[in-house]
Amino acid sequence: MLKTAPTGEDWGQARLGLAPLTKLAFEGGDLAPLSTQLLLAMAQDSSNMGALMDLAVIEQLRGNLEDGLGYQELALTQQQMFRIASETAPNLEILVLAAPIRMGGNTPIEFLLAGQAVGLTTLYVLPDTPLPDPLPNHDVAFVAAPGDTDGARAFLTQIARHVENWPRPVLNLPEHIMGLERDELWRTLNPLPDLVCPPTLRCTRDELDVFAHKNKRRSDDFTMFSFPLLVRPVGSHAGRGLVKLVRPDDVATYLEGSEDESFFISRFIDYSSADGLYRKYRIVLIDGRPFPVHMAISDHWAIWYLNADMADSVDKRSEEAQFFAGFEIEFAARHADALAALADAAKLEYFGIDCAETQDGRLVVFEADNALIVHDMDPPDIFPYKGAPMGRAFRAFEAMLHAKADKADKAYEADDAK
Repeated sequence: MLKTAPTGEDWGQARLGLAPLTKLAFEGGDLAPLSTQLLLAMAQDSSNMGALMDLAVIEQLRGNLEDGLGYQELALTQQQMFRIASETAPNLEILVLAAPIRMGGNTPIEFLLAGQAVGLTTLYVLPDTPLPDPLPNHDVAFVAAPGDTDGARAFLTQIARHVENWPRPVLNLPEHIMGLERDELWRTLNPLPDLVCPPTLRCTRDELDVFAHKNKRRSDDFTMFSFPLLVRPVGSHAGRGLVKLVRPDDVATYLEGSEDESFFISRFIDYSSADGLYRKYRIVLIDGRPFPVHMAISDHWAIWYLNADMADSVDKRSEEAQFFAGFEIEFAARHADALAALADAAKLEYFGIDCAETQDGRLVVFEADNALIVHDMDPPDIFPYKGAPMGRAFRAFEAMLHAKADKADKAYEADDAK
């Protein structure tokens, strides 16, 4: 295993990266001075593509998605690899295989490894472009590209070809990431004990319109659905375009307000608790072991952490704190078999789920994703109970990387001894 990080052009130009820039914005910091510094750095050295990639993130954080992606595209025409700047000497090197998409679209691995003694280099896999030769030395490769859009899946297909004979362990293999897509996930999970995943079907605008009209011929695939049902655009997150359609007439209204061409429809599952409130949990599974990320509580079924107003409610935060404190002996114990079966079915070293509990005690999995946001940026004066459990998850992720690298090294040594 590498004990020190090699240096040189193969590692790419260092950049600040997603984690510190996002944290600065999250805390209300002014990004303008930093943007000016990066522009000056580029004026002094036009080959500084690391600075340009950081500018790409800053523009996206400011809400200028088109400009940010433009900067990123320009940088990637010059350079495919970028190393995250660190003052800590690494004792492990990880090479991340990412897709050239919007910030946060790939697994946010920088948040998981921030401040740890792990060298992090990201290699963006580009269409019709060979990988750099030689590749930098690394202990483990990690596939970060998501599988939730057609474009992203195209990158995964390309990555899959590259890693067929990779010289080091490759975590989160592309074919397993593809299995997390909503219309595939439910077929995998529904046979599992004590676990339910809403049946989900991918369809076009025309197919959805036909489904709403009983006088038109419908595909047999639609026979498992009835109203009310949920609809969302393919590739959407954080509730964009997610609506509960109560009656057939709602379909036409929904389509009139959407420009998307492909959708997922799924059964609506009432996951309200006995008190009428809805509780949704985010869990990450690291080498099969579950770790809590957050718990959101709302009086409405369409719930995400940002719209649950957790920061404004002492009672909600108190319940979330209890969730964290008792996770191992309560939530994780109640759903131990279901979570273990889920991890075995997913076949991924790292992924997350958004889930809930039915009143009869089953685990409801709404989404499984290798790129769910996991961070420790919540203000500690409001969420003092989050720091310790998030730190445990981050350390477990680092330990998993070391374990995979050590196992590979021992296997290589055994082969050499033959």
